[in-house]
Amino acid sequence: MASFLPEEVCFNDCLRGRLLKIRNLSIGFGGVSVVDGLSLTIPRGKTVALVGESGCGKSVTALSILRLIPSPPGNIAGEIVFFDESNGAQAKVGGTGTTVPKDALAIDLLKLSDRPMRRIRGNRIAMVFQEPMTSLNPVLSVGEQIVEVLRLHQGFRRKRAWLEATELLGKVGIAHPRRRVRDYPHQMSGGMRQRVMIAIALACHPSLLIADEPTTALDVTTQRQILDLITTLQHETDMSVLWITHNLPLVAHYAEDVYVMYAGRIVEHAPARELLQNPRHPYTQGLLRCAPCTTRPSNRLQVIPGQVPDPQNMPSGCRFHPRCTLTQERAPQSTRESVRVNDSERIVLRRCVESYDGEPSGVPKLAPIIPDHFVACWEC
Repeated sequence: MASFLPEEVCFNDCLRGRLLKIRNLSIGFGGVSVVDGLSLTIPRGKTVALVGESGCGKSVTALSILRLIPSPPGNIAGEIVFFDESNGAQAKVGGTGTTVPKDALAIDLLKLSDRPMRRIRGNRIAMVFQEPMTSLNPVLSVGEQIVEVLRLHQGFRRKRAWLEATELLGKVGIAHPRRRVRDYPHQMSGGMRQRVMIAIALACHPSLLIADEPTTALDVTTQRQILDLITTLQHETDMSVLWITHNLPLVAHYAEDVYVMYAGRIVEHAPARELLQNPRHPYTQGLLRCAPCTTRPSNRLQVIPGQVPDPQNMPSGCRFHPRCTLTQERAPQSTRESVRVNDSERIVLRRCVESYDGEPSGVPKLAPIIPDHFVACWEC
């Protein structure tokens, strides 16, 4: 059975323009936590970027939205609330002039049974996976794979589904779609396979598209084409996009909101322009310094020291403190502590490794430093 939230909750969130809201999401495997207390909101018609290094939990979070993590071994807790509008009808809010989906249902996807979840997966919420060669079926033509989605979710007859599949290939920029619709994935380049994945994802006009590193292993020109294509199609259909990436500079051109993720937790959240112009968390600052810059005096790229921590052995306190390069000169000597990092001694702030400010876990929580800019750092 579906788990529907109270009507007033659904109405208020629809009024604020929310499409998907994740609250206190935790994901573990065999007792090891890989995502811890994550909260995230995706507005209607907007692009939200989830940014972080490999291994921080971005893709696992995306897979949990579509319930693609098998249980066991996966264990998921929290809420993933999807505000679905079945027929797209609109209702006016009295006296405000604002419209909201008339029959929107606030559905907790984690409590949804398998059958209704299958109606949402690939239909209302679609995903472009990171590697198209391993995501596409090698023994079926690309046309057959698009047709399967259309027949399953849209109820099209075979002839109409093939016509629609051909049209979709042309729409995503594949030349000679009538001929290429019969091709197999191995007959296409990496960029063309990624376009096929986008065509499959957009076949049912989803409300939300999850793009998990959609430009991985593609050349720069093809990357730009793919990103521009998603943006164009988004504007045509008023679709929301959750864009998962580790490339912060590209975020400036394609996202309205940015969530920065580290070791399973959100460490900074702000509108894209504000975050890129005024990054406050040391990890966000480090990600920006890692990007190539033609104006930098040295030709060497700066790096963030160390590695993403092992989920089985998370650091105490702030999870970033073993790699943090935040200057400590402004802190009094009594607040510092010597810790062992990468086989050497480093001086860090004691409050970053112990329990402070009434927070028994010793982990800083997201707090606003200015309106709409949240940071999980005691020193910001």
